[in-house]
Amino acid sequence: MARGKRGLLAVAVTVVCAVTVLAAPGTAFASAPAGPADPSPAPSASASATPAPTTAPAPVPDAELEKVRAQLDGLYHDAAVATDAYNAAEEKTKKQSVQLARLEKRTDTARKKLAELKDQAGAAARAQYRDSGMPPMARFLLSDNPEHFADGAGTLLNGARATKKLIAETDRVERELKRDTDDAEARWKKLERDRKDKAAAQKTIQGKIKDAEQLESRLEKKEKERLAELERQAARKAQTAWLETGVLKKQAEAAEAASTSAEAKATSAGARAVAFATAQLGKPYVWGAEGPDSYDCSGLTSQAWADAGTPIPRTSQEQWKQLPHVDVTEMRPGDLVIYFADATHVGMYVGDGKIIHAPRPGRTVTIAGAGTMPILGVVRPDA
Repeated sequence: MARGKRGLLAVAVTVVCAVTVLAAPGTAFASAPAGPADPSPAPSASASATPAPTTAPAPVPDAELEKVRAQLDGLYHDAAVATDAYNAAEEKTKKQSVQLARLEKRTDTARKKLAELKDQAGAAARAQYRDSGMPPMARFLLSDNPEHFADGAGTLLNGARATKKLIAETDRVERELKRDTDDAEARWKKLERDRKDKAAAQKTIQGKIKDAEQLESRLEKKEKERLAELERQAARKAQTAWLETGVLKKQAEAAEAASTSAEAKATSAGARAVAFATAQLGKPYVWGAEGPDSYDCSGLTSQAWADAGTPIPRTSQEQWKQLPHVDVTEMRPGDLVIYFADATHVGMYVGDGKIIHAPRPGRTVTIAGAGTMPILGVVRPDA
């Protein structure tokens, strides 16, 4: 009996254990016939799933990078155009401010002078009132003392002259004051227009630079490196094509004909300008900057020549317009090479077919081939 109870208990325990195992979550059911027990645990669904292989993005073809380079060149060129407009407006506001300061000084002097003249006129009127309001001419005619005739006549003549001079001087000062006041008002209006032009140019510059930075930020590191290499290749190609025109050979022939060295020598002022520009190598480009810590392209050239004792226009466009032009085959160190059809970039020739220039935002003052960009012409500050 005891053995029968123990047998029933063993069967009950076996059934409970089986039910517990079957009810456990994640239990696998096999449809194959029962066989020997597999000692290894059944793999879960998550463990058996194979992760999908990750594929690296396809590299951007060079043709696409060339398009990006062209876009960047266009954006930075537009920024350079706006920078020249900004610099021109800045120069105008400086000049207008100086002129306005002079006008304010002149109008202040004229106002004081006018006040003095009016005081003199008032004093004359008060004197006439003290003399019972009788004009000097009437008193002279009514005088019955012959001895005072000559003195009275002289006094009358001097008084008339003084009155006439007082009236004329008052009239002149009033006209001068009005002219200067009108001039000042016109200059204030122009100053406001120049400030608006300056603000608009600044907004354009910032927008173009932001667009260029966003375009570059979409590139991977390797793509940026390849883009930089494409830029270097394009620069080398352009410089080689320029040199193959024989420009340096023509320079040497022109120098030889003039009984100078193989390349025309810089003047003392040109050498100082080149030395100044060379000392700025490595400093960052910042639009509108004139040093000493950063420069834009024309800020560098104008400051270099100012240091050499020869002030020149601030912008590359005005440098092209106002400075004497020389043939590219005759350029010497210190001359300025103007680039692009709209004269929106400038570099300083340093000899051996090279320039020093401040290229664009994100770059530093550097040495480059003179033919790496489309040359508009050459100007000479110390012609």
